[in-house]
Amino acid sequence: MKFTHELIEKKSALLIVLVLLVVSVGGMVEIIPLFFQRSTTEPVAGLKPYPALQLAGRDIYVREGCYGCHSQMIRPFRAETERYGHYSVAGESVYDRPFQWGSKRTGPDLARVGGRYGDAWHRIHLDNPRDVVPESNMPAYAFLSRTPADASHIRRKLEVLRSLGHPYTDEEIVAAPQALEGKTEQDALIAYLQGLGTALKGDR
Repeated sequence: MKFTHELIEKKSALLIVLVLLVVSVGGMVEIIPLFFQRSTTEPVAGLKPYPALQLAGRDIYVREGCYGCHSQMIRPFRAETERYGHYSVAGESVYDRPFQWGSKRTGPDLARVGGRYGDAWHRIHLDNPRDVVPESNMPAYAFLSRTPADASHIRRKLEVLRSLGHPYTDEEIVAAPQALEGKTEQDALIAYLQGLGTALKGDR
């Protein structure tokens, strides 16, 4: 039987196998080289893994679904860099599991929000966003200021991340619960936001 394009289209099982083969090979060709490209696997200069309080804040950011409205990826276009700062690079996200790049922007991109506003501004904004941005449709997160930060699993979390390659020291792991003592979830979330994008801010 002649192996023709018509034969492939008529034999659905054969078509599926060939499509899977093409997609698999194409995927490997695209993805595997990235594991050996230093710019995608090594942190940018000055980048450190999240301290305990920021790591707890990142968990709250993910838990509350902030990524649904805020991206953390500035594209290399003038309109983006003039508004938000230096475009995002892969080396900034090597300690993010999972990364928070995203593409949905109901609210502004947060990749370079660290240091842009003071802690007091963030507290007001989280308690009631319309107090600082009247047209905002962001929900209020006032309850975060009344909820103590959970330190029960932070030490174990740092241990697991170290096993995945994050360079936490024994001292940092032991001291992690103490860093969350007396802190609220709002404190933790603000600490996380204030650290975003600061490694490359000097290159803006």
